[in-house]
Amino acid sequence: MMELRTVNVIRYITPLREGGSLPALAEADDGFKYVVKFRGSGHGTKMLVSELIGGAIAHTLGFRLPEMVFINLDEAFGRTEGDEEIQDLLQASRGLNMGLHFLSGALTFDPLVTVPDAKTASQILWMDALLTNVDRTAKNTNMLMWHKELWLIDHGASLYFHHSWVNWEKYALSPFPQVKDHVMLPYATELEIVDKEFKNILTPEKIEEIVNLLPDDWLHWGGVDESPDDIRRVYVGFLNERLKHSEVFIKEAQHARKALI
Repeated sequence: MMELRTVNVIRYITPLREGGSLPALAEADDGFKYVVKFRGSGHGTKMLVSELIGGAIAHTLGFRLPEMVFINLDEAFGRTEGDEEIQDLLQASRGLNMGLHFLSGALTFDPLVTVPDAKTASQILWMDALLTNVDRTAKNTNMLMWHKELWLIDHGASLYFHHSWVNWEKYALSPFPQVKDHVMLPYATELEIVDKEFKNILTPEKIEEIVNLLPDDWLHWGGVDESPDDIRRVYVGFLNERLKHSEVFIKEAQHARKALI
């Protein structure tokens, strides 16, 4: 069973302004540096939910990704921060946040420099289509090369159905047209093979285990009457329905790929 450690931030190092949610590099009390995703950012804890579910699924499917941790921000942290925008963000992020181990010296993945093999490309695209991850494009691959190996980062733009939180069944059966912009689309020729392999791994039991990692603290949203357990059941239902009907997003990807040729 997958478990996440909890660490405490002891030093805010620098903002990473290339991220739309203003993540930051920070040091924790375990001596390591982390890229911190803050609950006080624009999309609130829903972005953290996407990050955790997406990262846990990637981990389960065997991809390399930095260790994910829960990061606690003390009430007093950030009071001396000079930048008013950052201070407001830190004050709005007291409590449990999300962190990814910082890969020092990693380089942004560039498919023109490192051409991916068909199997790897198909695996990444399949997963992102399942998660409806809109943020793995040529402009922003959200992949790194570290020690000559490919690492995945940043799944916070996944599961975009939850921003409206209505008709999740409809979204579960959607074909994911944004796949046409996916950086791995030109190389993803083995989607049907990957589909069989990955669906054997992502069993209903495994999906439930992953969703149960979500802390109750992240599942109290304005305008939503459901309890944390009710919300978890929606995520489980969405992912299981999408897996049952994976041919919908596979066909969309195959059509999009034909349009490139």
